[in-house]
Amino acid sequence: MAAPFFSTQFQPYVYQSQQAAMIPFQILGGEAQVVQIMLKPQEFVIIRPGAMCFMSGSVEMVNIFMPENEVGMWHWLFGKTITSVVIRNTGSSDGFVGIAAPSLARILPIDLAMFGGEILCQPDAFLCSINDVNVNVAVDPRARNVMGSAEGFLRQKLTGQGLAFIIAGGSVVQKKLDVGEVLTVDVSCIAAVNSTVSVQIKYNGPLRRAVFGGDNMVTATLTGPGIVFIQSLPFQRFSQRIARAVTSPNMRENPKFFVQIAIFFILAYVVIVSSLILTDV
Repeated sequence: MAAPFFSTQFQPYVYQSQQAAMIPFQILGGEAQVVQIMLKPQEFVIIRPGAMCFMSGSVEMVNIFMPENEVGMWHWLFGKTITSVVIRNTGSSDGFVGIAAPSLARILPIDLAMFGGEILCQPDAFLCSINDVNVNVAVDPRARNVMGSAEGFLRQKLTGQGLAFIIAGGSVVQKKLDVGEVLTVDVSCIAAVNSTVSVQIKYNGPLRRAVFGGDNMVTATLTGPGIVFIQSLPFQRFSQRIARAVTSPNMRENPKFFVQIAIFFILAYVVIVSSLILTDV
């Protein structure tokens, strides 16, 4: 086995597939994690575009289009990628590849054989896979569960019997729900759920709450049996906080902000009044 270039000793987890093939991997880092997968000759992994971080010299990377039955029109309309990257070890000795999370996220290994061969994930949760894993776009047919954004309208459905790696933001909590057990979760905090879990979308409060602050407005009621993965810091929430800090300065940070707004309205009033006077003349 080819030795990675890390200074720390490689102590991998081992995934054993249904065909008795054993593939070692290791998840490195704390917040923005990297999964390192060891590949024997002719072994390969499928990853999302742009996720490759490093690889050994015997490993090659090829960009391919997904099969037509795995890409829907909604996937393309909402700007989702319709390609995958295949990384294969073409050498005669063992190699390795490092696949990085695209944000401050944790990487979760999901053995689909232990989840009944199917799991539903948040959009863009898929990072890479080994062996039999198909990535499909699932659309919730119930109108009450359709929300006005791509994150609520589209979900990724992973099927097969292989090993998939998905990403989740912040800390990750795994809850096992018994039959009939109910759990209420903010919609954006759901990283992945079993297909056996019943999901009902609930809108909390009137429409004016969405206008004057819609935090936690949409929640999901999950009913067991099944397993749910909950993320504490969804990327959508994280990016919104950054956008607010950049585009919405307060008086302490920018005391001239409201003065500039007042001057703008005064000038607008003067222009409107002047145009009316000139029109009468």
